Formats: sequence, structure tokens, C-alpha cells
Amino acid sequence: MVCPWCYIGKRRFEKAVEALRDEAQIDIVYRPFQLDPHAAPGVATPVVDGYARKFGGPERAAQIIGHVTEVAAEEGLEFHMERALRANTLLAHRLLWLAEASGHQLALKERLLQAYFCDGLDVGDTDVLAQCAAEVGMPADGVRRFLDSDDGTSEVQAQLRLAADAEISAVPTYVIDGRWAVPGAQDPDTFVTVVRRLLDRRAAESSDA
Repeated sequence: MVCPWCYIGKRRFEKAVEALRDEAQIDIVYRPFQLDPHAAPGVATPVVDGYARKFGGPERAAQIIGHVTEVAAEEGLEFHMERALRANTLLAHRLLWLAEASGHQLALKERLLQAYFCDGLDVGDTDVLAQCAAEVGMPADGVRRFLDSDDGTSEVQAQLRLAADAEISAVPTYVIDGRWAVPGAQDPDTFVTVVRRLLDRRAAESSDA
């Protein structure tokens, strides 16, 4: 939700999916991972301050932000991390869980990434989340009621535990066909190669059956 490489990797993976459109049907589902599960709920602070504390000062933070901004631009993304707000992402992950059932997850994921990296919006705020959800076709009032309840919390926590049990310790991580894990924002050709190898293995398994 708040890792720049996840947004960059999303664009690269989408290019791979487009390249494979005549070879495979690829269904994409997003699962939760919290980079900072201990971030205080309901409190938003500038990301640049958090990067400075984490990476050894404002100068180093600026270098890192500048680098990922340049890489993002190569993928057609206009980052504005100077106004991004660090927030607890549990509410946003619960909303993505809800959106999966209604068929809005892919559009919502894109909107939330844009909200964080480009628009400087607080993705830990109920009103922001409801507005983003409404923009992709979800009912804002229903979203607010959902987020004000505990619905989806246990399910998201269970998915977080599954990631830990699978030893996923960083994002982005792409789990393909439930058996191959590809870490990092790989280039599109790498994703294409992995999927084609999986298709070849499936074909071999089918012929041996």
C-alpha cells in the first residue's frame, strides 16, 4: 500500500500481463502486507520525516525519494512523495478485502496507490478511503459503515499471518499459481519468462497425468 516499489512493480507486471494476453488468462488478487504495522491508527505524518529517521537523515532520505521518483517516472508514474503521509494501512487493507468480493479490487488498488504516492492523501483516513472507493464505483456510505465496524478485520489478519507463514518478508512479492514466489519489482520480461515456464510445467504435468 505504501511501498514505492509496489506501485512501480504493478506497472511492470501489467506490461507483462499485456504481453501474455494471447497465451494465458491471468487473474490478479491483492493480499495484505503491512510495512509498518505499529504505525499509530488515525495519525498521519510526513513520509519525508519517516524516511529521514529510517535512513539516517534528511539528505539520505531525499536521495532515496529522488531515486524512486525517477524510476517511477520511467513507468509513467508521477510521484509526489514530498507530500505523502505515513499512516497505518489496516483500514485500507480491509477495504481492499471488501472490494475483492464486489469486483472493485483492481481499480481500488490503483486509486489508493495514486492517493498515497501522487495526491498526498491520508490512506488511513475513513473519509479518504470512502471517497476513493466511491470513485471506483463502491457506495461511500456503505464503505464508511464497513470501516466503522470490525468486519473484515479477522480475515485480513489471517491473510497477514499467511504471508508470514509463507516467509514473505518484503514487498512486492508475486505468488504465481500458488507455487512460485517472485520477489521485487522485476522488469516485465522477467515476469513473462516466469509465467511461460509455469505454463510449460503445467503442460508437462498434464501430459504425464
